[in-house]
Amino acid sequence: MPRLAFLFPGQGSQAVGMGRDWYEQTVPGRALFEHADQLLRFGLTRVCFDGPEEELRRTDRAQPALFVCSVVVFEFLKSAGVEPAVVAGHSLGEYSALYAAGVFDLATGLSLVRERGEAMGEAAEARPGAMAAVLGLEAGRVETVCGAAGADEIVQVANFNSPAQTVISGERAAVERVAEAAKTAGARRVVLLPVHGAFHSPLMEPAVARMEAALSAAHLTDPLVPFLANVHGDFVSDPQVIRASLARQILESVRWTAIMDKIAAAGVEAVIEVGPGRVLCGLWRQNGLDIPAHACGTVDEARVLVEELAGQVPG
Repeated sequence: MPRLAFLFPGQGSQAVGMGRDWYEQTVPGRALFEHADQLLRFGLTRVCFDGPEEELRRTDRAQPALFVCSVVVFEFLKSAGVEPAVVAGHSLGEYSALYAAGVFDLATGLSLVRERGEAMGEAAEARPGAMAAVLGLEAGRVETVCGAAGADEIVQVANFNSPAQTVISGERAAVERVAEAAKTAGARRVVLLPVHGAFHSPLMEPAVARMEAALSAAHLTDPLVPFLANVHGDFVSDPQVIRASLARQILESVRWTAIMDKIAAAGVEAVIEVGPGRVLCGLWRQNGLDIPAHACGTVDEARVLVEELAGQVPG
């Protein structure tokens, strides 16, 4: 079996209908969805399969839904003997990655992502903001443009996604001003994202204390698989450091380009996006890394991938 990195997607990868094939075509998938329904305070399967889209986009719905969908795919791959040599997740996806690394169980993970979704949603309602993707401008120049904003304005880099894509976050007026300044500085395009919360910015501060309390009460163990943390852009193994980084991650930058560089240097032979969508495969390719990336969110994609990987096993 080749040496694999598992990447887990974050909020924004959700789509109505996700997970339905796992529920209908696999017994373990159905059981996991039904168990999640029992643990949560809302009908997860209904929201995943039928929406409506407005409800699935809600932070307190999207985050548990994406976590469960990624866990279902991971468990299928694991049962087929396909396991990672390293794991990472983008923003919310860190929780799926930590589950895959054995840091906590399903009930703990669901409890944490439910708390995170609710806390971030409430922070966004209390202090609405905006996010925008800056395309075609080097990340350092985007940071400079953000730094030139007024001292009384809140705007910063939220995601260092790739050399061609940097996401900014903060107060709407400040984000819009920085977006225009980025265009003047040479950005090919700036796209306002369809969110009302300024995730990974100081506007999320009210959610941090709530997550610190939830993480302090949760049982976490050392990762069984090397894990790369968003706020460090590096490997982290101490449960206390993991707790702190998960809490701070809500208002600090996701250092995804650094994470991808670490993965490429770790000797992996392929990267698997474990969960809905193809966002992380796209970012991987934007980074120009000469290692194949595979999307694995549907039953069909997973079965094809398992067959392909089985063909690479000697003997």
